[in-house]
Amino acid sequence: MKIYTKTGDGGATALGNGERVSKAHPRVEAYGAIDELNAHLGLLRSQGIGERHLSVLLSVQEMLMRYSATVACCKGYEMREDDVAMLEREIDALQQALPPQKYFIIPGGSAAAAQCHVARCVCRRAERLMVKVAETSGSLSPILLPLLNRLSDYLFVLSRSIHAEEQVGEQLWNPSHKKF
Repeated sequence: MKIYTKTGDGGATALGNGERVSKAHPRVEAYGAIDELNAHLGLLRSQGIGERHLSVLLSVQEMLMRYSATVACCKGYEMREDDVAMLEREIDALQQALPPQKYFIIPGGSAAAAQCHVARCVCRRAERLMVKVAETSGSLSPILLPLLNRLSDYLFVLSRSIHAEEQVGEQLWNPSHKKF
């Protein structure tokens, strides 16, 4: 099978059910954002983070493959409430080892922590695009929005955890700090 089909050269693509739609269709935009998020998570996994983080992120990537396929196909793979619960357990476990957050955190630090923030931003965009799909088509798993919401929270807490593990201080933003 060739990788190129030339069927998308005119700006259209096929959903999993065979329906041809514009490549700018909200559903295509949404699963494209999940694909982008998944690629960023793959990059994050290459950053030399701990085994526990690697395992969780691989599970999340597999989960995103299922959900992306469901969005592309308008039906399909199992959506599990336990996926959201797993992220909540991970967030709680990571937060127990972190000091309380008193200020906003400026994205950056180590490459891995900064990559968490990039992935978090892409996740939020995917979430916004999923809202658009839900508003326009109404056919969206009720688990997908909470999952993306929790995943962005997980990525934020993971960035803080990576900072702590690497003993790299977080860059805090305090609006009362006037340096100009």
